[in-house]
Amino acid sequence: MARIFITGSADGLGHLAAKQLVKEGHNVVLHARNEQRAEEALDKVPGAETVLIADLTNMGETKQLAADVNAFGSFDAVIHNAGVYRASGEEIVAVNTLAPYILTSLINKPKRLIYLSSQNQAYGRANLVKLASDLSRISYSDSKLHDLMLALTVARMWPSVCSNAVDPGWVPTKMGGSGAPDDLTKGYQTQVWLATSNDPEALVSGHYFYHKEQFNYNPEANEIAKQDELLKICEDLTGIPFPYH
Repeated sequence: MARIFITGSADGLGHLAAKQLVKEGHNVVLHARNEQRAEEALDKVPGAETVLIADLTNMGETKQLAADVNAFGSFDAVIHNAGVYRASGEEIVAVNTLAPYILTSLINKPKRLIYLSSQNQAYGRANLVKLASDLSRISYSDSKLHDLMLALTVARMWPSVCSNAVDPGWVPTKMGGSGAPDDLTKGYQTQVWLATSNDPEALVSGHYFYHKEQFNYNPEANEIAKQDELLKICEDLTGIPFPYH
């Protein structure tokens, strides 16, 4: 039995992953952005351990969320699922880029980390100058490349942790839209598998998965100089240094 924390688990893929993990007998801590959504999250996943509240567009609340998670001790896995799509560049950066960075840096190091990226990372650019100077020009695709880069960087920096990124596919959630063509069930199964499975294929680090298979990704994500620069800019924007060890 594992203990798992999932950001953005009031609905969509995070909610579905939580339901599956609870069904399998794991202890799951949910996250929602406000009280109303927290109540809805617990109603929809009644077997969950509890729900923590933080608006990830608010850096102070994100930092407090890390402290709230740490009050439980150490987790076996953290799934960085929360994300926004149709939003301003500032909000996209806050939720998709900086929140995973802050939570990774401040939460007690788990055994496994899973970052939700997207097939759109292929169209993103690291855009580190823009990230440092003009958040309004950062796109959703850029932010999903940042998530992939963070997963690969953590895998490089923390060899004791299995850190991977996941493309859930274009699935029919609120974010993806009702006409999305991909398989909704497969959209959350990879996260569940990476968080809990003892299959040798799941006990790896530094990879990008699509439907439980390692998949090709934007080669820009592999550039170590850009990975290091991303960490430095995130540190400058948040005031939180990355714990390299």
